[in-house]
Amino acid sequence: MNVLDLFRKRLRYFTAKTNSRFEERADPKIQLEQAITEVQDQHRRLVEQAANVVANHKQHELQLNRALEELEKTNLSVRQALTMAQQAEQAGDMAKANEYNQTAEAFANRLVATENQVNELKTLSLQSAQAADQARTAVQQNALALQQKLAERQKLMSQLDQAKMQEQLNKAMSSLSDTVDQSAPSLEQVRSKIEARYAKALGTSELSGQTVESRMLEVQQAALGSEARSRLDAIRAQMLGTAQPATGELSSQPGAAALGTGSPEPADAEITPATQTLAQLETPNVDSPPPA
Repeated sequence: MNVLDLFRKRLRYFTAKTNSRFEERADPKIQLEQAITEVQDQHRRLVEQAANVVANHKQHELQLNRALEELEKTNLSVRQALTMAQQAEQAGDMAKANEYNQTAEAFANRLVATENQVNELKTLSLQSAQAADQARTAVQQNALALQQKLAERQKLMSQLDQAKMQEQLNKAMSSLSDTVDQSAPSLEQVRSKIEARYAKALGTSELSGQTVESRMLEVQQAALGSEARSRLDAIRAQMLGTAQPATGELSSQPGAAALGTGSPEPADAEITPATQTLAQLETPNVDSPPPA
């Protein structure tokens, strides 16, 4: 194998490879439009050729009609020349008779030529008529084929749009479980990340609730809450005692108002140091009745 053959072989290989890549990446919609455009161009060229064939037939018909008219005129001229030659002979004018006979002979020669032309034009007209009929038939058949291809184009366009929609749907469905690229995580990855973060937060909260510091803080908050409730109860009792009218000795003293209405408290009532301190501050010079 020489260098030229090797070059041609590689050239054909790269050409086929390039065509294969082009077919893979080409848009089917554009290729379909190109195919339809090519079919329409072929139909247009066929119509032009058929029109030329039909025009040739029409031209042969016109020529044949003119030749037939010329043949009829020549035939009449021959007859007229012969008639005038006979009249000249009857009149005894032989010179005129010879002239008319020569004229009739000339018209006869023309008549023969015209008859040959008419025969040729008849043959050509018949052939062109057959060609024109074939051209008309070809145009009609190609027009029907073109209509079918146009209808098929609409069908293929619809199928192409459906294929694109299905491809997008398949791509969207596959992206729910698969990662398209590194910059776009899948839904499963995002869900795993969120669940891991939520579990870690729950574990940290559970561990922080079991430490000594958290329990100490809980005890301190409970103590503050108990003291606040006791202070609130004392203030509420003072407000109730102030609002009632003075009916006895105990009710007229501020100490009785601080401790309530003077009635004995239940045995299970708890007196906190904060309550006693508040009562002493409110009645510094009055002896409060001892509790029952």
